[in-house]
Amino acid sequence: MTTARQPRLTAKLQGFGTTIFAEMTAAAQRHGAVNLGQGFPDFDGPEVIKNAAIAAISAGHNQYARSIGIPDLNAAIAEHRTRFYRLTFDPEAEITVTHGATEAIASIMLALCDVGDEVVLFEPFYDSYLATIAMAGATARVVTLRAPHFRYDPAALEAAISPRTRAIVINTPHNPSGKVFAREELAHIAELCVRHDLVAISDEVYEHLVFDGQHIPMASLPGMRERTAMISSTGKTFSFTGWKIGYVCAAPDLTRALRTAHQFVTFCNGTPFQHAMAQALRMDDDYFAGFVREYRARRDRLCAGLAEVGLDVLVPAGTYFVCTDIRSLGFTDDMAFCRLLPEKVGVAAIPNSAFYCNKSEGSFLVRWAFCKTDAVLDAAIARLRENMGRMGART
Repeated sequence: MTTARQPRLTAKLQGFGTTIFAEMTAAAQRHGAVNLGQGFPDFDGPEVIKNAAIAAISAGHNQYARSIGIPDLNAAIAEHRTRFYRLTFDPEAEITVTHGATEAIASIMLALCDVGDEVVLFEPFYDSYLATIAMAGATARVVTLRAPHFRYDPAALEAAISPRTRAIVINTPHNPSGKVFAREELAHIAELCVRHDLVAISDEVYEHLVFDGQHIPMASLPGMRERTAMISSTGKTFSFTGWKIGYVCAAPDLTRALRTAHQFVTFCNGTPFQHAMAQALRMDDDYFAGFVREYRARRDRLCAGLAEVGLDVLVPAGTYFVCTDIRSLGFTDDMAFCRLLPEKVGVAAIPNSAFYCNKSEGSFLVRWAFCKTDAVLDAAIARLRENMGRMGART
């Protein structure tokens, strides 16, 4: 009898199975739980942007776009960088539209890293970083941001850099912690990049979701304009995550490298959505101010509810995620906690240890998403209030 052969998986991706997001979303669906795990809004962005996409479809903008992005979107991105950060980028030579920020990260890793190279990461980290480093044949060197303030040890960062280091990945505002890197931290990272001739891969997708502090682009620091790949996402800023319109701003040599990989990864994407996002990036200041105001209210709503049931809340300075320390309820295993939560309480969240190489560093932390309507947040809070006692024996 012939047995079915299991699909092969390259050694580079051994250990990268189904993501924790897929597992927790499936559990939420199975138990009818309120899903505060996966980070996407349960509401649409502005109608004017939706109507712009519909108009673009009706006007026949439905075929391949040029690989680097339609000219109007590239121009709008350049205007946005100048408007908010006084950074000047050439729309044609220094801006590339990608299939979301995730593709941007993959393409820049594939473009820059050879087998044997090293990339420095801060943990906890967005899960695609580690996988894309592996796909490029490189190795991650990890520096831990330690709760509750998620600061890093400068000496540990310096020690993580070796002659094989190619790049440092910075994510600010930071997912999953909600940390907004301070200027002095970024200045230290920048100095190391200049000293060791490293590229900064700067994931800034939550740039417009800062509640405390200030978002400071890596490219704005001395010596960093020519060595930073500045990544962002219109999906996060305008609440259309399914459109997957991301972009990278970088100096011409970095851009040429990125585009070499990008053209063979996705080539292009979402032509009518690109037309819509060109309009979105030119929205007036009232939109961006309202965006932060509404999300601050959601943050405060969920944080208050989580604190009410006894969780130790690490209030985020940015993003749309909040972390809690579950030890305040007597739990020490975040994975076990999150696997019980949908069934026992009727709410889903994400165990932070999924974002660490050193699992013990995050084993007492759980991430909750507040990019949801007030009704959904209130439903989750009510279930936590009513059912948390059903979690049973502490783990």
